[in-house]
Amino acid sequence: MENIILVVHLILAVCLIGVVLLQRSEGGGLGLGGGGGVMSGRQAATALGKLTWAFAIAFLATSITLTIIAAQNSAGSSVLDRIGAGTATDGGDGLALPPASDLLPPVSGDAPLLPPRAD
Repeated sequence: MENIILVVHLILAVCLIGVVLLQRSEGGGLGLGGGGGVMSGRQAATALGKLTWAFAIAFLATSITLTIIAAQNSAGSSVLDRIGAGTATDGGDGLALPPASDLLPPVSGDAPLLPPRAD
């Protein structure tokens, strides 16, 4: 169910971008584009304007739905719970971890001898 809503959400996003890009620029937010007078009245909604509102409302609805589904899926568990699921010698994936002494750097007496430098 979540995958279906996610696919619909992505399709709505692409459609919303396309419809917005198809519309004629009427603003003047950047000083560009067409636009009538400064105090022009509200114009009648075009088909593209109505379609933009429909896509935007559907996009917001799928966003809220996906948020609710994600919250329900994560209820009762946290990342820390999943990390602490393994034991001390088990990383949670069934593989044994090496002993801690192998993970520490060697002390000076245990360090391997380096060959002499040729200067």
